[in-house]
Amino acid sequence: MSRKSADAIIIGGGIIGAATGYYLAKRGLKVFVLERKFPCAGSTGRCIGGIRAQFTHDLTIRVMLKSIKMFQELDEELETDVEWYAGGYLFLAFDESKANSFKQAIEIQRRYGLKVDFISPDECCQVVPGLNREGLLGGAWCPTDGQANPFKVTYGYLEGVKRFKGQVFVGAEVKKINLAGTRVVSVETANGDEFSAPVVVNAAGPWACEIGKLVGIDIPVKPDRHEALVTEAVERCLEPMLVDYRPDGCYFVQHYGTGHFIGCYTPVPIVPGDRVDASDEFITEMPRRMVRLLPKLASVKVLRQWAGSYEMSPDGNPICGKTSVEGFYVSAGMSGHGFMFGPALGDLMAELITTGKSSIDLAEFRLDRQWTKAEAMK
Repeated sequence: MSRKSADAIIIGGGIIGAATGYYLAKRGLKVFVLERKFPCAGSTGRCIGGIRAQFTHDLTIRVMLKSIKMFQELDEELETDVEWYAGGYLFLAFDESKANSFKQAIEIQRRYGLKVDFISPDECCQVVPGLNREGLLGGAWCPTDGQANPFKVTYGYLEGVKRFKGQVFVGAEVKKINLAGTRVVSVETANGDEFSAPVVVNAAGPWACEIGKLVGIDIPVKPDRHEALVTEAVERCLEPMLVDYRPDGCYFVQHYGTGHFIGCYTPVPIVPGDRVDASDEFITEMPRRMVRLLPKLASVKVLRQWAGSYEMSPDGNPICGKTSVEGFYVSAGMSGHGFMFGPALGDLMAELITTGKSSIDLAEFRLDRQWTKAEAMK
């Protein structure tokens, strides 16, 4: 058992915890990042790496515009190649309802300067040569969206924490949080170590609810299972992330550097719980859905599949900010978008913690909101 002290403790070594820790350390705080297993062991290491600003919630769009700008400059910031590539996102519409909802979303997105258009089936086929246009009515196309490597970004941030004299502890599962009155003072891990700090950030992803219980706070984050797969590497033939929101649709992208395809879909019905088991249904369905959209993939072989958790909030938007416990902050409930939110929310949370306010007001993501403004593009 050991006792160590810092200015801030981050619970969680995924992208949100790593980025928040980095920007706090960059502001001069001594930061400890506590990870229950190893960095990227949770949702971050199981995501497919897409990055977009095409959302319907005003605050989400503003945060993602900031995040994309940061991704563009992240190689220099983190002193490593994070494999950012602006290949765009193309959301496909196969019925009038979806086409209209995309057009309404585009009106919102354009208010913030996002370069996005609803394009015709012919134009969709120009963006994605070989696309099956059967039943296609058009698509929402944004060329400035992109992709990056979740592992390289997260580990880049954690190495940055160390450069700024912080520390990263692996195998450090937080089991107890100590308070003095209404203020947080320290955390204790399963192996008996105690870490004290006046600031503790709950960035525990799917386990954010469990961490919240340690201080008597209800954080409404519920994990559900999502599966993904990766194929063999093939010659480049797809630029954007291709998104099909039909009930039997899917999302996939080709890695710009290696040529591997990586993709997933949201199961119907949802599979609740923190589960990482893989199903026969997915490995049968996902290739079929990919080939339906892009028939040229019929001969491409699947290498492996895996599963991980989306950490869902009630409205599909992040939960970020102060809590009723002084010094205890939350940044969780990313609802499947944590990787892309990481740089911006990490910087904004660090700003909030060190100055009392953030340059983009995160009030609409606060824990005590009414959950009435749901994100539609999720």
